[in-house]
Amino acid sequence: MKLSELTARLTAAGISDPAGEARILFRDLCGFSDWQLYGFDPEGPDGLLLRAAERRCAHEPLQYILGTVGFWRETYLVTPDCLIPRPDTELLVEQAVRLLPPGAHFADFCTGSGCIAISTLCTRKDTHADAFDISAGALAVADENARRCGVSDRISFCRADLLSGLPDQIWDAVLCNPPYIPASDIPSLSPEVRCEPHPALDGGEDGLLFYRTLIPAASRCLAPGGFLLFEIGWNQAAALRAMADEAGWSAQVFRDAGGRDRAVLLQP
Repeated sequence: MKLSELTARLTAAGISDPAGEARILFRDLCGFSDWQLYGFDPEGPDGLLLRAAERRCAHEPLQYILGTVGFWRETYLVTPDCLIPRPDTELLVEQAVRLLPPGAHFADFCTGSGCIAISTLCTRKDTHADAFDISAGALAVADENARRCGVSDRISFCRADLLSGLPDQIWDAVLCNPPYIPASDIPSLSPEVRCEPHPALDGGEDGLLFYRTLIPAASRCLAPGGFLLFEIGWNQAAALRAMADEAGWSAQVFRDAGGRDRAVLLQP
């Protein structure tokens, strides 16, 4: 299959950047270098590219087809068992790296691929982490990512339903990118997002189920001076501030590169 043929297939399927994605597939799946893909029309193995084209034309996320995605300074294995790491979530890592005390032991709730905890550990080599998720498949991916990134000796993984109760442990901080999309909004999401695991998206009726559950219970998990750091939806800052006020916590909201509210720091 030629590059132009793959581009035409992706165009017909309504992919938003067909030429760019075709070049990525030729580069990452077939080993072509960038200079071979601009101003030329190379040909790659039909079987490999046809299978990739069929999956992408069905709007399966490109990251699942490639099997990896870049996040922070690392490259992560991703499968349909876990949410795809996104650049906006790097804001949690940025703040965690800045705020964690020396030698910190922190938790990562709803860890998914493990990207938040692992990238934090990679940058802050004095820290240790415990990571939790309800999905055994996601935890298997996260464990492999920890091994690949060389931090397996500083992180433990545990399967847990956090809505049923928090672990009986104490940490210097709890980081969390919980499901925060209102259940009624999920059918209107892009086909690509709807390919991601539903439990990692569904935040209940108003998208606030996890925050409403975790915030009141989290104070007993934190060491003195500890903090919670959540990712939030762009329109959820006011609700999080109200929850913090009710719990007697302070709240500081951080914006992502696009200027949208994206993370909230909560402290008793």
